[in-house]
Amino acid sequence: MQFDFLTQALNKRLQENAFRKLTTHHFPIDFCSNDYLGFARSEKLLSATQTAFENSIDKKNGSTGSRLLAGNTTLAEQIEIEIANYHHAEAALLYNSGYDANIGLFSCLGKKGDTIIYDELSHASMRDGIRLSFADTFSFRHNDCEHLEERLKQAKGTIFVAVESVYSMDGDFSDLVTMQNLCSKYNAHLIVDEAHSNGIFGERGKGKVVELNLQGKVFATVYTFGKALGCHGAAICGSASLKNYLINFSRSFIYTTAMPLHSLVAIQCAYQLLAQSDDERKKLSELIAYFRNEIKSFSIERVESFSPIQCLVFSGNETVKNV
Repeated sequence: MQFDFLTQALNKRLQENAFRKLTTHHFPIDFCSNDYLGFARSEKLLSATQTAFENSIDKKNGSTGSRLLAGNTTLAEQIEIEIANYHHAEAALLYNSGYDANIGLFSCLGKKGDTIIYDELSHASMRDGIRLSFADTFSFRHNDCEHLEERLKQAKGTIFVAVESVYSMDGDFSDLVTMQNLCSKYNAHLIVDEAHSNGIFGERGKGKVVELNLQGKVFATVYTFGKALGCHGAAICGSASLKNYLINFSRSFIYTTAMPLHSLVAIQCAYQLLAQSDDERKKLSELIAYFRNEIKSFSIERVESFSPIQCLVFSGNETVKNV
């Protein structure tokens, strides 16, 4: 049969007990989504978004094209200014998703003779973008700044270092201050994915880069909206030159239909709500502390984390599924 290779790959997944499938079943208590502040379920955000959409003058179901053609709007440009101001950046550029943002950023940065160095636990979207680059690429051991420095000593051309501020699986923090100091020492450019810190850490949830006063020192910061902000999309923040470069060379920005009006107003309303959500962040912090304390009574291996992502370690797919 002409599709035997598909069947073989799927059978291998079944044998490894790693076969994935979609489900609409969800547990009564949310222990697995990224809805850290409850925004995805927020009636306040839903109502604000609906009102903003209804009050919009030029309502459309879709954006009609890429932003370089017919899809750009004054609202999109205004939201980019608001996001840049919120995260203390010079400029911001919207993307349809965090995956699109990382693919578009990393694929267009590194040229032949350049170097991209990334944490070995970097997100798949970062890894996929890096694979599309023409630069030489090297990983360094997770959160190991000494190993990072070894890599930096060997790097050539324009050098980029890619990390997450909060890691999406283990929930631990990068040592961004030390990493930025190393990047300055070796004339490298630090890129930080803030997907799991945006809305959670720093004043009004501005992220770890702002919390550590590294804005202006970091080359690019990726903020996604599908986690704490409860909607969809992403933005890359950095210099005005970086924004113009991405508009001209980032393929996942250039060759895609722009976000529709409803998505734009949802992002704008989510940021407005985020600025007023200190109580939600306090509650989340209390829940994290409660979980960390109560789990100590169980004999379960854990990864040390002070973020909403709490990693419990079990051996084998069957064991994990049973738990």
